[in-house]
Amino acid sequence: MPEHRPKKILVVDDEPDVADLVSYHLKAKGYQVETVNNPNVSIGIARSFLPDLVILDIMMPDLNGTQICRILRADPKLKNVPIIFLTAKAEENDRIAGLEVGCDDYICKPFNIKELILRIQSILRRATEGVPEEIKRVQVGQIVLDIERHEVSVHGRPIELTATEFKLLRLLMERRGRVQTREHLLINVWNYETEIETRTVDTHIRRLREKLGSEADWIETVRGVGYRIAERKIEACST
Repeated sequence: MPEHRPKKILVVDDEPDVADLVSYHLKAKGYQVETVNNPNVSIGIARSFLPDLVILDIMMPDLNGTQICRILRADPKLKNVPIIFLTAKAEENDRIAGLEVGCDDYICKPFNIKELILRIQSILRRATEGVPEEIKRVQVGQIVLDIERHEVSVHGRPIELTATEFKLLRLLMERRGRVQTREHLLINVWNYETEIETRTVDTHIRRLREKLGSEADWIETVRGVGYRIAERKIEACST
């Protein structure tokens, strides 16, 4: 049997005490951990280390966490790596902005180390569940979602989606015909299990419809509940 490789976690935080604390507890759980206190070298280290998950502070000098997140999401080898923001920016708008830029979870400082580890375990478990061999492409109308290549095309033309938009569209397409509540989408797309403004979902749906163009009508609004991919194409999007 192949040897089980410990999951690799990259911790980027300009506060050495925080990075060392997180690293200590993660190593105690069996993870392979790399810590970076200088955000300017974090991208190079991420590309060589190839982590399974990144823990990222936001407020750092020169290169902040939001900028690093965008760079990672644009890198072909790192774009699907889960990212957790671990930050002192605790306002609701900060959380929403973090989720919208493409992070998978958002934890505020001061934080509970046990909660952080549980969230890491949950995200990694979902990330390693994998895709069944027979399900590599999903198609609805002229929308084709290639899971293996992490690409989406409409009428044969590729469209650029953020990592979060891809996850949202994939969930809706795979559960075609079934209504997905906003709360369910927050949990399954953003891995966010506490209270947060559901307008985050509405914002992403609006952007997704804009990118899908003439095929946007497949996404149906179920008033007061959530969204679904229609069984048959409707004439116009609900608002």
